[in-house]
Amino acid sequence: MVIPSSVIRIRSCLLSMLLLAALGGAQAAASNETALSLAIQASTTKSTLLSIQFVTPQHGWAVGSGGTILKTIDGGKKWRRVPSGTTALLMSVFFADSSNGWVTGAGGWLGRTTNGGESWSQQVVETQQPLYAVSFPSPNIGWIVGGTGTILHTADGGRHWKEQISGTTAALYAAHFLDEERGTIAGALGTVLFTSNGGATWTPQVTQSAATLFDVFFTDAATGWVVGNAGALFQTTNGGAGWVDQTLPCGNTCTKLTDLLKVRFTNRQEGWIVGERGTLYRTTDAGLTWSEGKSIAPASLFGLSFPDAMQGWASGENGTIVHLQMTR
Repeated sequence: MVIPSSVIRIRSCLLSMLLLAALGGAQAAASNETALSLAIQASTTKSTLLSIQFVTPQHGWAVGSGGTILKTIDGGKKWRRVPSGTTALLMSVFFADSSNGWVTGAGGWLGRTTNGGESWSQQVVETQQPLYAVSFPSPNIGWIVGGTGTILHTADGGRHWKEQISGTTAALYAAHFLDEERGTIAGALGTVLFTSNGGATWTPQVTQSAATLFDVFFTDAATGWVVGNAGALFQTTNGGAGWVDQTLPCGNTCTKLTDLLKVRFTNRQEGWIVGERGTLYRTTDAGLTWSEGKSIAPASLFGLSFPDAMQGWASGENGTIVHLQMTR
């Protein structure tokens, strides 16, 4: 499909506005209670940043290709690269607090830090599968998910990891735990797994879709979301006993359904989704409606983190990091 020159000019104007935002300008979108401003931050890398996490509005980390680990202590005004000890593709970062963190990656790579990411040590685990996501609901209890149905569990703060039986060979891309007992995992072929006993058993849940599901997030024990390729969006209001298809439409300006890569809610009402081509969706009514997807960066966005309800960060291709700031 040939894109009209008028559309190209409009896109160029949008990119120019984003560059102005990076220099201190702002791009705002109205909501019921808050306005949103966006600013592209200088990451000092062209690596693809697959995951980002802020534990406070000042302290954050981003990880990605080529063993890249970035750290900021001033809310992203300055990012600096720290040695990871690997060139593996790093896919997920999770910090339980400002000191203790974990990074997972290709080839079963698992790294741990106890000094805020200033140095990393590799932990050997009994798998060579890619490890796509790591999550700790408490300092001692954590899970890692990965290729061919891999689920690893620790009960001693990550010193030792044991494999749990997932009952699937599908790639598992994301995990979200409400507490040490209840958690949900999402993956390829519409796979959703649930545990209420700390992973002693994992129960499949039915989405009636074969979509690849890239992320999962719950706001409480009943209400959760999974997102995936080609606009796949499913919601549950009964703890996963049933999932309702709320796949987002293409919209007035898009030519193909957008892959949705990360979903986060800052409270029960306000939620965010990012995906390919820098697309951002937002809801302020618990997902009853979503804003039409807007491109907020000239690159696909894979990571999303909110340390509080008023600001967040997204990360993606070409070292892209975008700061999202809400104002009342």
